[in-house]
Amino acid sequence: MTGIDPAASSPVARVAAFDVDGTLTRRDCVVPFLRQVAGTRQLVRGLMSVEATGAVARRDRDALKAAGAAAAFSGRPLDAVEIEATLFAQSVFETGLRPDVVESLRAHQGRGDTVLLVSASFEVYLRPLADLLGVDDVLAARLEVDSARTLTGRLDGANCRGPEKVRRLHDWLDEHAGGRTAVHVTAYGDSTGDRELLADADDAQWVGRGKMPG
Repeated sequence: MTGIDPAASSPVARVAAFDVDGTLTRRDCVVPFLRQVAGTRQLVRGLMSVEATGAVARRDRDALKAAGAAAAFSGRPLDAVEIEATLFAQSVFETGLRPDVVESLRAHQGRGDTVLLVSASFEVYLRPLADLLGVDDVLAARLEVDSARTLTGRLDGANCRGPEKVRRLHDWLDEHAGGRTAVHVTAYGDSTGDRELLADADDAQWVGRGKMPG
């Protein structure tokens, strides 16, 4: 991953931050990947737990994702899930991307901008997707791994959605680009989960249906 050189000759470094599900892709990727790893029956059993049904009633996306991750990943070797993730990313790359948004991504790359995926999707399959797209880095939902390289079924840190997207992006910019004020950020999103990211951007590109949420 390349990052940005703050000492480069360009007076303003430029970063393009792309949401993934529904923005860069035609549809959600989280549930299809959970099904690919665990199978529909096991996933449904996990989502019928007391915690998950309560999350549905509360419309708590973070709790629901945690329940899905527990059902699909708990006790699975990371190496095996990474194989599934690579296959999944290849399928998304070949048939699941939105041509209009990919065209915008390629335009940023052509201008030499740094391109990031900033998403509540799972990092485990966004990394190989990022490699296929040639983008610079991924900020996404991470899976907790124990010392034996086995997935615990828990997320490693907060779900990368809403305000967490902005926090993760700012942390990345602090580390790689001299901070938020040193760069021009263009952000792409399609849902309420992208609202804070779009509000923080210098140039907000709404690619969802209807009006961008305020």
